[in-house]
Amino acid sequence: GVSNVINILDPDAVVLGGGLSNIPFLYTEGIQSIKDHVFSDEFETKILKNKLGDSSGVFGAALLPRETE
Repeated sequence: GVSNVINILDPDAVVLGGGLSNIPFLYTEGIQSIKDHVFSDEFETKILKNKLGDSSGVFGAALLPRETE
């Protein structure tokens, strides 16, 4: 899951989107679980909630054709 992505890519932040971003558990116990499964002793990756709500994927899809022109 997320810990594998962090182990491979070492991002500064991971933004949870869609319905997942509405699950409070992911920002408490979920972060602790991620910390337990990353290779590094120091966990500095931020786990963030998206700012556009459940429809963030729809907004991105709507803007995608504009980027190809």
